[in-house]
Order: sequence, then C-alpha cells, then structure tokens
Amino acid sequence: MSLDVWNEQLRRGALEFAVLLTLSPGARYGLEIIRHLESFTDLVITEGTIYPLLARLTRDGVLHAEWSATGAVHPRKYYRLTAPGRRRLHDMCEHWQDFSEKIDRLMQAAGASP
Repeated sequence: MSLDVWNEQLRRGALEFAVLLTLSPGARYGLEIIRHLESFTDLVITEGTIYPLLARLTRDGVLHAEWSATGAVHPRKYYRLTAPGRRRLHDMCEHWQDFSEKIDRLMQAAGASP
C-alpha cells in the first residue's frame, strides 16, 4: 500500500469525527461544514462525500436536519448534533485521545517521533 492510499484511508476514517467536531458548537449547512473543514484542516471534502455522510448520520439519529430560509436567498438544510450525537462525539474524543497516545508512545519507542 502506498503512503497516498494509507493517508486517504486515514482521512476517510476520521471524517465522521471531523464533521461531528465541526457541528459541536452549533448548526451548520453542508457547504459551511465543507468550508470549515478546509479552513481548519487540509481535508478537502466534496459535496459528493459530505452529503451522503450527513444523510447517514441523520438516519442514525446522530444529527438532526432542518430546512431554513432565514438570511439566505435559497433555503438551506442545517445540521446539528442530537443528544445521542453529543454522546457519540464525547466517546469518539475519548477513543481518539487514547488511540493517539498509544501511537505517540510507539513512535517514541521506535525513535520516529518528529
């Protein structure tokens, strides 16, 4: 497996986590989520990637979606975390912290720490 393929798998695996973190402060619409992720990370997300993910998270009860025409020329669908979504984000944060600490220890033991 090439480094590019590994990097792409890592990004895809973390995308749901990144979206939930983006929605943690409050509701956002799809393009706003994409722009936020691009401004804070180097994650380049297309509409063809984000909207199926948002639909799945909504079906799973992690997000609530609501159309709003307030302040926009066209109505926008805003997504926000539900109570189960906040619990999932909390759990993901704990697991990420634990996982990243373990990988950091492995890197230090291997002398590969930057």
